[in-house]
Amino acid sequence: MLRILISFFQLLVSRRHLIWELVKREVAAQYIGSRLGFVWTIINPLFLILIFWFVFGFGLKARPLNGIPFALWLTAGMAPWFNFSEIWSRATGIVVANPHLVKKVRFPTSILPVATVGAALVSHLVFLFLLLLLLLVYGVPLTWWILQAVYYYLAMVVLVLGLSWLTSALNVFFRDTAQVVQLFLQIGFWGTPIFWDIRIMPARVQSLLKLNPIYYIVQGYRDSFIYGVPFWRNWQWTLYFWCVAFVVVLSGALVFRRLRPHFADVL
Repeated sequence: MLRILISFFQLLVSRRHLIWELVKREVAAQYIGSRLGFVWTIINPLFLILIFWFVFGFGLKARPLNGIPFALWLTAGMAPWFNFSEIWSRATGIVVANPHLVKKVRFPTSILPVATVGAALVSHLVFLFLLLLLLLVYGVPLTWWILQAVYYYLAMVVLVLGLSWLTSALNVFFRDTAQVVQLFLQIGFWGTPIFWDIRIMPARVQSLLKLNPIYYIVQGYRDSFIYGVPFWRNWQWTLYFWCVAFVVVLSGALVFRRLRPHFADVL
């Protein structure tokens, strides 16, 4: 099983130029026929942050959390979640959307979900730029712990790649898979403490909510940009996350490899 993962990463290195071309194509496809084009990459996350900040900050009168302005706390949690949801939702349908590539005998279809990771990175960097801007506006000092966010981003990529391999392969045969993924994302959106503090829940409920692996990523971004907490301080949850991520990525890789020979027949 480990050989499957090792061979895949070797494939990524050997086909890096092809992946780059796919990423550019995915980014360009988002703005076909749009007059503003790439500017929407900045407008969308900016307005998303403003809307939620207005609703929760003024409508629901959310207060600062431990002295941290709510808009800053909110943006730090939204950044990884929306990158995760964008990758998973788009990657689920990417095999079905590219039948001309899948039917090529020599084309490595397993790199298709990787292209969505690269394409989604653009909007994620915009989110991070807005987050850094808020840090400066509110006078929160920038520390070296910000660099720790790279670790949490890579951890998120490993998790979402495993999920993407699994659902993109299943979606070829069961087209309802994409709808199921959207349902899970809606549940996860409200079930993950992005807009609310997990400490408002009883201790037992907190423990259950922390079993959601994306919670580890969301809290990790806040620890990196706001609180300056090293990831090894919560080593138990770090170990738990990587156990879950390993199972997910291995399961996704095995399912994708098993179903891949039949993609061309169905498409």
